[in-house]
Amino acid sequence: MTRLATEDLRAGYGGRGVLDGLDVRIPDAELTVIVGPNACGKSTLLRALARLLPATVGRVLLDGGDITRLSTKEVARRMGLLPQSPLAPEGITVSDLVGRGRYPHQSVLSSWSVEDERAVADAMAATNVTDLADRNVDELSGGQRQRAWIAMALAQETPILLLDEPTTFLDIGHQIEVLELVTRLYQEGRTVVVVLHDINQAARYASHLIAMKDGRIVAEGAPRDIVDAALLTELFDLEARVIADPDTGAPVVLPGR
Repeated sequence: MTRLATEDLRAGYGGRGVLDGLDVRIPDAELTVIVGPNACGKSTLLRALARLLPATVGRVLLDGGDITRLSTKEVARRMGLLPQSPLAPEGITVSDLVGRGRYPHQSVLSSWSVEDERAVADAMAATNVTDLADRNVDELSGGQRQRAWIAMALAQETPILLLDEPTTFLDIGHQIEVLELVTRLYQEGRTVVVVLHDINQAARYASHLIAMKDGRIVAEGAPRDIVDAALLTELFDLEARVIADPDTGAPVVLPGR
């Protein structure tokens, strides 16, 4: 049994179905990357896994039980989520934003603890935003703001972490920093699920890849086992060659003309 899974999951928006009966098993302590064309259901699947979008049919299982039977705070202790384009309250500083990641560990009677302080400091250091602690979030560049949000998710210290396009707004150097960070997280034992658009980054960093189209999973497994020219044609209608990275052996996609 994996900690996070779905059974015949169907979900959508406003009566329009997006996910078409998905049976997903997210491997524990692995970096799972979800790829596919625009509007194929990648972010919808992530939102359903996080209980932000209710299933119309089927269910999401967290630690073997139906996720709908858990309290919001209990889900937040076990699973963290960084959605697309999150919005921060006006005037909030970076340190205050990251501190909000400790909400699931607070109670009415508890006060800010040394453990909370350590978790926030570690998260800010890991995402390289310590020097921005006193800056307002709305004054930051897009890349700085994204790293502050990732720090908040890390401060939550959950065993499962879901990240929806965490490299958005980042230049290539900071994209690699984020992907190296999430790699360290799963190597340290966390279960990490990431939605990415860049197939080469997905193939390089994922230990487990889920390829989606039209609300269905069309391929799943280790990148070197499933990423080939036929998959790229099916997903993106793209003619391409796939070669092995000489250093890592990971698939590298070379688009045709």
